[in-house]
Amino acid sequence: MVVLLFIVILLLLIVLDDKLGQKIYRSKTAQKEYPMRNSNLTFFKHGKRLFNDYFEAIQQAKHHIHILFYIVKTDHISQQFYDLLKQKAKEGVEVRLLVDRIGSFGLPKTVIRSLQESGVKFAYTHRPTFPYFFYKLNRRNHRKITVIDGKIGYIGGFNIGKEYIGQDPKFGEWRDYHLKVTGEGVQDLQTQFFDDWAVATKEKLVSKNDYFPEVESGTIPHKFIATNGHFLENDYVHLIHQAKKELIIGSPYFIPSKKVMKALLDALHRGVKVMILVPLKADHPLVKEAAFPYFYRLLKAGAHIYRFYQGFYHAKVIIIDDKLCDIGTANFDKRSFFLNSEINCYIHDKQFIKTVRTAVNQDFADAEKLTLDFWRKRTLWERGKESVSMLISGLL
Repeated sequence: MVVLLFIVILLLLIVLDDKLGQKIYRSKTAQKEYPMRNSNLTFFKHGKRLFNDYFEAIQQAKHHIHILFYIVKTDHISQQFYDLLKQKAKEGVEVRLLVDRIGSFGLPKTVIRSLQESGVKFAYTHRPTFPYFFYKLNRRNHRKITVIDGKIGYIGGFNIGKEYIGQDPKFGEWRDYHLKVTGEGVQDLQTQFFDDWAVATKEKLVSKNDYFPEVESGTIPHKFIATNGHFLENDYVHLIHQAKKELIIGSPYFIPSKKVMKALLDALHRGVKVMILVPLKADHPLVKEAAFPYFYRLLKAGAHIYRFYQGFYHAKVIIIDDKLCDIGTANFDKRSFFLNSEINCYIHDKQFIKTVRTAVNQDFADAEKLTLDFWRKRTLWERGKESVSMLISGLL
């Protein structure tokens, strides 16, 4: 009886901690919407091509390398990454590496010490602290940003590890979308890195010319949106309301909020073709099952839902009427809507969107269509897991 009472009190304290943490944090944060910029954008969907380009750009750095990742591993690809950063730091290049404390949990202290001894400035973001420990423990900095010499930027879904280049047999081919940015937009990625670095380390970097050199304007209009767990839901509702003919959504996790779900159903009711692409495999417990109740309502309303079977689908993309494309770090789930720090790129260029659309079409071709008949034939075990997943869907 005493043990049960202790458990109940502990759970109540965790819930109270979470609710108060949310309330306090929401009152102190704001969405950061950067200006419309013109940059040159390069689109990557294969890890090997991205990392070949990415490592080459780091190798050519002359002044600074600023990197934020959600996950960095300790395999041979990660070691190549660390060795390159240490080499550049020894050459006198300023190197700062910021990683999420929970996303990169288990990163050995020996790796961190080796980086620091070589001159790399290392820090964790989103360290859970008191008060509101449990709320902070559940928050993540899910952004992936790299800025090199203030002239080259990278943003997207890839992290650092062998699975991202298709070398983990559990997942096979890894599908993700990432952008290389040159031109005006790099300054906004730099500013966002400065903000995240200051939050994590309390060190405010000086905005001098070496960090913000003059750059030529590019040809592709776009803007970055940085959210901190409370604004992405409204952004996505607004995007969905803009769709007149077609709405494409690609995400590894599909757990929409009530407002987003209503917006999707409204789009279907007004005749918009809604196409959704998710992975067949799961990389986390219950996230796959958590999507099925939403799938049922969407399928009944006429949505087209596909599950990517050619490996693992980790890309985050929204395409609206071939007029607007969103590529970034945010998943189509409650965690990205209400907890994570994310950054997305809204692109307004028909030719570039056509390139992304071609890639998405290829991924749809490597996917199986989900049907209501399949949904109805789920086993009792599968239905049970769905019920459990719905109870904790905000934390998945």
